[in-house]
Amino acid sequence: MDFSMIDAEPILLSLQLAGVTVVILLTLGTPIAWWLAQTRSRLRVVVEALVALPLVLPPTVLGFYLLILLGPNGWVGGPVQAITGSVLSFSFAGLVFASTLYSLPFVVQPLHSTFESIGKIPMETAQSLGASRLDAFFSVIAPLARRGYLTAVVLGFAHTLGEFGVVLMVGGNIPGKTKVISIEIYDRVEVLEYTQAHVLSLGLLVFSFLVLVMVYAVNRRLPVQVI
Repeated sequence: MDFSMIDAEPILLSLQLAGVTVVILLTLGTPIAWWLAQTRSRLRVVVEALVALPLVLPPTVLGFYLLILLGPNGWVGGPVQAITGSVLSFSFAGLVFASTLYSLPFVVQPLHSTFESIGKIPMETAQSLGASRLDAFFSVIAPLARRGYLTAVVLGFAHTLGEFGVVLMVGGNIPGKTKVISIEIYDRVEVLEYTQAHVLSLGLLVFSFLVLVMVYAVNRRLPVQVI
């Protein structure tokens, strides 16, 4: 099997996309998951449904509406183009935006479950000792939630790495710019280059299996600690 025939550019681009997306997902997902775990608002059900929507919505449907949203006449793409002169659709930035929405439940849901398992007592105890809510969260809650964060990072990264429908709709197939691993596999199959498609597919399969094994193994050693 000639590995020199495999183009490394889509692989590197996919890793870059997954890394950037996970950082954004943790930044956005942490306050969302914390709010869901703490609130008694009636809007909680609505927010939970919106977060979980990518799990049941066909990727092409989500990608189609994101393409409109990020286009030159879209609610997001229009203002961004007016300010920066750049179009979000068919760009790496557009892929990051789409991947963030598409992988959001894979980060929010593990964190939400972990925060609920921890409960309110650790936060209340830290605040009774004089800590601010922000300080209490980072010094007490975050360390207790390390299992949830590990799961969120791994699942968010792996899911972004393997997505196809959304990135194809939003980013197209531009080499060096939006052509990720999943699209490269599709292209190889289209031209009947099954050997290259097999290598890339097997790589994603092995990677996905190993990260899941790692998550399960580490989670057994790092149970959620509740004060």
